[in-house]
Amino acid sequence: MRTEKSASVATTVPVAAFTAILFDLDGTILDTNELIIRSFMHALRGIVPPGFGREQIIPAMGQPLAVQMRLFSGRDDVSDLIRVYREYNLTHHDEMVELFPGVAETVASLKAGGVRLGVVTTKMRETTERALNMFGLLGQMDVIVTIDDVTHPKPHPEPVRKAMEALGADPARTLMVGDSPVDMESALRAGAVPVGVAWSLKGEKVLREAGAVHMLHRMEDLLALCGIEAVDR
Repeated sequence: MRTEKSASVATTVPVAAFTAILFDLDGTILDTNELIIRSFMHALRGIVPPGFGREQIIPAMGQPLAVQMRLFSGRDDVSDLIRVYREYNLTHHDEMVELFPGVAETVASLKAGGVRLGVVTTKMRETTERALNMFGLLGQMDVIVTIDDVTHPKPHPEPVRKAMEALGADPARTLMVGDSPVDMESALRAGAVPVGVAWSLKGEKVLREAGAVHMLHRMEDLLALCGIEAVDR
């Protein structure tokens, strides 16, 4: 899922130009992939046809939960499916969620280097704060924008714009890091710089095609983009 190969950071933007970083949560800084897949399989049991599984779920991950449930079930009213999903997800959350390697150290270094940090996610605020608090990251974030805080979630630009406004950040100097095409699209439409992560289940190619300007192969690669530390090449 993850490789140790260093990222290419060739760019026309001067070193240290990026002064704010926004992170997607699931699949980007938190490894919730198996939890999400199992939660869908549990909630959709008896609803989806035989053979439905990871191959159908992964391409849609990153979109709002209700959108995914409608897509998978073919139903308009998915409130009952969302309830079952969330019950399973919350029950198994703490035992199945982990940080991706290098996240805690990189966030600490970025914070110490004066970079403003935030989370922009399609998760609810309750589960977002719960997960960040589990790993000591809640206090490191200067802004958190969840699906509860916007009218139009990603891929609409509203969540990224709202986070940048709260930080007083220049879009051209703001990185939006994510594992999904919706992260790349939201960043581009908001004027921020989209950054993909090579450990995305969707693969690098999908993120590059969605507009990723940079690709991280280690979370530590962010340090070089902010002029804090050189990336091994």
